[in-house]
Amino acid sequence: MGNLILVTGGAGFIGSNIVAALSERGEKIIVCDWLEQGDKWKNIAKSTIADFIDPDNLESWLHKNDSRLRAIIHMGAISATTETDGDLILKRNFRPTKMLWRFATDNKIPFIYASSAATYGDGTAGFDDDMSEAALAKLQPLNLYGWSKHAFDKFVAREISRGAMTPPQWAGLKFFNVYGPNEYHKGSMKSVIAQSYPKVAAGEAVTLFKSHNPDYEDGGQLRDFVYVKDCVDVVLWLLDNGSASGLFNLGTGKARSFKDLASAVFTAANKPEKINYVDTPEQIRDKYQYFTEANMQKLRAAGFGGNFRSLEDGISDYVTNYLAKDDPYR
Repeated sequence: MGNLILVTGGAGFIGSNIVAALSERGEKIIVCDWLEQGDKWKNIAKSTIADFIDPDNLESWLHKNDSRLRAIIHMGAISATTETDGDLILKRNFRPTKMLWRFATDNKIPFIYASSAATYGDGTAGFDDDMSEAALAKLQPLNLYGWSKHAFDKFVAREISRGAMTPPQWAGLKFFNVYGPNEYHKGSMKSVIAQSYPKVAAGEAVTLFKSHNPDYEDGGQLRDFVYVKDCVDVVLWLLDNGSASGLFNLGTGKARSFKDLASAVFTAANKPEKINYVDTPEQIRDKYQYFTEANMQKLRAAGFGGNFRSLEDGISDYVTNYLAKDDPYR
């Protein structure tokens, strides 16, 4: 086995944080991504990287370097939940993941890939990371992005149920609401923390959605917010523990409200709390989730013993060490 670690989507949000941690460990990293226009390149500017691969050239590069690879960490995808081009989603999300799975299987390379909590849809079927085909069949994602991730999870489940070969280690990570440094290029897909901090720092009010569900107060909508550094710790643990395979939730296991989140940003910035509430846009109102919370028992049972930061601790680190700095990049 080689000593290179391939990180697809390595210049993106979660991917660049993984690259930063691997760089700090002295690993030899290959990044596959588009840098595009703007400041996305700054996500990886501080990391030491062995090479960059254009995603369009990835498959040919793989077949020339199969013996040099130690692991594949696949974070590359269109992650916008608002994307409506189904053909583009298949081209960028589903098919490359399937290609990498086949390659990792054939060449006996550990494979870690990004799934998503978006696969759970409105949450009525629960948030249990059950890999059985029957359990996955009950889930109904609400957008193309979630569907593309779910389609691949179902592909893996089918492969396993029929006894097909798999990579020597594989892990699908159902990321919940991840926040933290290097998400700045994501525009409207940035976390509420990143979007609200400039207003908080300027002493202005933060805007949250009103509740249109009688069971939740305004700002009381609940999410499992997880700090990106904790997600990276799980990825590193998987790399170091080759016997752990499966589909795993990756959240904190504790749902918190958007009001809690906004309050934590004001506290971290040492500013008085000011929150305004506006109607949820009608075009997303029928697809709006009021509750997500990861069941983390499966990852714990696999042996992961690390701690997840509280919402307050994660936001404090994010604000103090990144958002409030002239250079907010990791």
